[in-house]
Amino acid sequence: MAQVETPQEKRKLVEIRGPRNFRSRVLTDKIAKTACLGVILVAFYPFADILYLFILNGVRSISWARLTENTVGGNSLGGGGLSNALEGSLFLIGLSALIVVPIGVFGGVYLAEFSNNNWISKVSRFTADILAGVPSIVLGYVGFSLLVLYFGWGFSAMAAAITLAVLMFPYILRTTELALRRVPESIREGALALGSNKTSIINRLTLRFALPGILTGVLLAISISVGETAPLIYTASFSNYATTQLFHSPVGYLTYMVFVFSQIPTSEAHALAYLASLLLVLIVLAINLASRVGLRRLTKPLESEG
Repeated sequence: MAQVETPQEKRKLVEIRGPRNFRSRVLTDKIAKTACLGVILVAFYPFADILYLFILNGVRSISWARLTENTVGGNSLGGGGLSNALEGSLFLIGLSALIVVPIGVFGGVYLAEFSNNNWISKVSRFTADILAGVPSIVLGYVGFSLLVLYFGWGFSAMAAAITLAVLMFPYILRTTELALRRVPESIREGALALGSNKTSIINRLTLRFALPGILTGVLLAISISVGETAPLIYTASFSNYATTQLFHSPVGYLTYMVFVFSQIPTSEAHALAYLASLLLVLIVLAINLASRVGLRRLTKPLESEG
């Protein structure tokens, strides 16, 4: 019976048979690792510098008045607080997610489980890929032409939420489909052998195993929509007051504060822009932390079952 060589023995044989070749490989490996580390540091430094600038100036700008009062002024004069913009951003995120998450998840379930690669699924995937690559400002202009003008909704929360929903849709659709396709086929076959029908298999098995991937896609889409400005300028405009209705009522949002108030030559406007930037960073960070904690709790029962 042949003896199995350990990794240490294999390494000694390599060193004995070809010391020069081994040393050159070790040197090449070290050079490659050093180069990768240098590239990471070069790419990370501007991001860390910008993040540090936003956090430092945002923390300095925090005050109870700026967090609880409404915005005062417009494009030439900025003051007051961010209460209306923060409420508007959270409202738009929640409304757009309420619209798009069921449609995107159900669409992904259809593509993964029922389509059988027919022409409808091919068109749906192609359309989703095209939507994912369309600039957000183009979606904003389409939303302005269709929802604001043609349907007569005016600058409103509903027009802005539907535009954001269209922006989020391809990410949720495709990640849901991919998450469901990653579920092993043996699970479906075993359930069919035990007498389960396709509906119960999807509801009780495949969706449970694919849930972490689906939630990842949903939270990724929400994180992307949080930082959008162009679609909202065309569909929500801006308001210095809290949102009171879905139609014919402009909405305030944080990205407008960053985009416009950073260009106003007053210290108060700059303070509001920095504080809005900090709040956006904290919202995205909270979404990512919540997703990681939630995914860990969801995957533990599945790992124990497996």
